[in-house]
Amino acid sequence: MAATKDAVELQVGERTVRLSSPDRVYFPDRGWTKLDVAQYYISVGEGILRALRERPTMLHRFPKGLAGKKVHQKRLPAGAPDWVETVELHFPRYDLTADELCPTEVAQIIWAVQMSTVEFHPWNVRRADVDRPDEWRIDLDPMPDADFSRVRRVAAAVHELLDELDITGYPKTSGGDGLHVYVRIAPEWEFADVRRATQAFAREVERRLPEDVTTAWWRKDRDPSAVFVDYNQNARDHTIACAYSLRGVPEGTVSTPISWEEVADVDPRDFTLATVPDRFEELGDLHAGIDDEVFRLETLLEWAARDEADDNG
Repeated sequence: MAATKDAVELQVGERTVRLSSPDRVYFPDRGWTKLDVAQYYISVGEGILRALRERPTMLHRFPKGLAGKKVHQKRLPAGAPDWVETVELHFPRYDLTADELCPTEVAQIIWAVQMSTVEFHPWNVRRADVDRPDEWRIDLDPMPDADFSRVRRVAAAVHELLDELDITGYPKTSGGDGLHVYVRIAPEWEFADVRRATQAFAREVERRLPEDVTTAWWRKDRDPSAVFVDYNQNARDHTIACAYSLRGVPEGTVSTPISWEEVADVDPRDFTLATVPDRFEELGDLHAGIDDEVFRLETLLEWAARDEADDNG
């Protein structure tokens, strides 16, 4: 690492990335700086690149650190070097397009940190086909009065149902109060059908744990002590923090891959900028095998058609 008066130069693979204002404090409660954020992402580079590779990625930027305002950045920030890759997305609702960051190497992620990015929120598609997801996301979102023991129970039911479907899911903490489970799927269905399949899965979990789970669309209709299985996270232009992404919260928590065996005892607050690098060095990336198996949605879409017929009957 080379230092200048107001910047440092980081060697990231074959690239040299200039990081300005390295001593700017991003996490005031912890004293962690912009340089700490960059070094964190370098330490888990293999894992976060696996989560982001060739995915359109929205950036959550904090130009003044967490003490300032957060910027939701769809378009690539100005001033990117020519080796930072993008993909063009279309937003039908507004009839607009945007070139979003599309990482293919760790240096591009560190360049985004240079542009004050703390969180990385990828789409569930890859640039080869931005209209057909290859990633099915199960988001367990606890309502305000739901404690984490309830999230654990729901996660166990999700695991059981995936096993019955002969589908491998990869869990991670959200970096907040919930859990996520990711599944690789064949990129053959558009967003609407992936969302329908996810809703059908959620409703089956709800049938098994009616006291713990809600799939009610409107927040006012949800039990405040239940866990919402948020199927809408598979809709177009909906993104959530990827594996190994920091969260823009005072504790500096990380959305961290875990094993199914850890679900029963995990405390998401244990995974932070300070602790995850050592965990990564010891365990490697627990999502390393996620691309090895690709699953299909026909059964879930059959369930969706059944539920829709029942709803209309």
